[in-house]
Amino acid sequence: MGAVIGEGKSLSELGLTARGGREARVTGLSVDSREVTQGHLFAALPGTKVHGASFIPTALEQGAAAVLTDAEGAALAAEALAGSEAALVIAADPRQALAYAAALWFGGQPEVTVAVTGTNGKTSVATFLRHIWQDMGFRAINLGTTGVEGDWQAPLKHTTPEPITLHRALAGAAEAGVDHCAMEASSHGLDQRRLDGVQLKAAGFTNFTQDHLDYHADFEEYFAAKAGLFARVLPDEGVAVINIDDARGVDMMAIARARGQEVISVGEATGCDLRILGQRFHATGQDLRLDWRGAVQQLRLGLIGGFQGQNAALAAGLALACGAEPEQVFPALERLETVRGRMQLAATRDNGAAVYVDFAHTPDAVSTALQALRPHVMGRLIAIVGAGGDRDPGKRPLMGAAATEHADMVIVSDDNPRSEDPASIRAQVLEGAPGALEVGDRAEAILRGVDMLQPGDALMILGKGHETGQIVGDTIYPFDDVEQASVAVAALDGRGL
Repeated sequence: MGAVIGEGKSLSELGLTARGGREARVTGLSVDSREVTQGHLFAALPGTKVHGASFIPTALEQGAAAVLTDAEGAALAAEALAGSEAALVIAADPRQALAYAAALWFGGQPEVTVAVTGTNGKTSVATFLRHIWQDMGFRAINLGTTGVEGDWQAPLKHTTPEPITLHRALAGAAEAGVDHCAMEASSHGLDQRRLDGVQLKAAGFTNFTQDHLDYHADFEEYFAAKAGLFARVLPDEGVAVINIDDARGVDMMAIARARGQEVISVGEATGCDLRILGQRFHATGQDLRLDWRGAVQQLRLGLIGGFQGQNAALAAGLALACGAEPEQVFPALERLETVRGRMQLAATRDNGAAVYVDFAHTPDAVSTALQALRPHVMGRLIAIVGAGGDRDPGKRPLMGAAATEHADMVIVSDDNPRSEDPASIRAQVLEGAPGALEVGDRAEAILRGVDMLQPGDALMILGKGHETGQIVGDTIYPFDDVEQASVAVAALDGRGL
């Protein structure tokens, strides 16, 4: 799973060249100066608030044998570096240099690895693809928002972790016998070069809508970050699987073709390689009719929501892109299970009304989730919506408006307020949902939403999905929407917990 501590690797073995051609042998890699031990290579990377060069003196005190940074970082820490024997590597793009070095350090990953990008649907597509591979008999994992799941498991703090953590996980999975991996590629991860160095067979694109404009300057910068998966990370011989129903799908396809990559198009449009011919919805799932290059397949999926049928089709396209046979892939779709926190049936009242939980936390995702649930519901559709603090404030009224447009009743509640005033966040959401009921306490909001349910109705709790905590200030309080829904149903229907 990588070099043995004490044995180490030289800088040249990690693809790095130090100033003056100086060689050094390193015993580990660190991006956190607090984790540096004797012989480590410390990567001092530029950050959004502070340059990692600020921590070079600490890393040197703790025994760093080499420092990787950019010209700015070298200048900021010139005094500390001048008095040190550590080798100095200056790279124009130190994040990318670290990613390649981490790949060489750990030296292994599952034989077949794919990445999926897009604003929404990454977790579902990656998880569905993992399920397809497992159904075919492979040892597989999916890696992203929900951690590492499947035939090898590990927690993750970020959808796309920094390169050292990412390659440690990939190597650990490979060492455990995992041969297939489906990973999520976030815009942050792509922009910060975290996936560079991962050897991909294929890559997928789901959709592109408003999100993360607290990080990216504008939509075009956000799209360019996503496009980096095809423009830079996926090799020329890789296969791009792209949803061309999305307005930016055609743009992404052009980028892939310009690289010489094979493209598998997925969508409802005439001429798609994997075409969705029709969907029919029922109470517990849907029927899906597909055309794969002239061969028609009709399947019954146990998945709620039309977009989950589209996610399943994209996952099938990725499996086919990696060499699977159609007769292996399409039957496996019928055995797919709902992804935790994605259109998940959380509880059912005695009167038959259902409560669902979904991770939708963008205006488009809120609209998509509610519209997707509507065909499965005979009665009223009630929605609980909120918005996270310290994130793009421009989307908050749009989320309220999306919920109001597509639900019969809306409750505005707290999501993860973080460092912001929860009431101020709710007020911004309410700007787009002036007729909504405001209930700040999320547990009370869920209880009141469940109490409103009559036979045939459904409640959709939006925003937190699989999360098991609520972030208020710097504290994470235990909170699980699925658990709270079950508690509310049990209390109102007189069931024992």
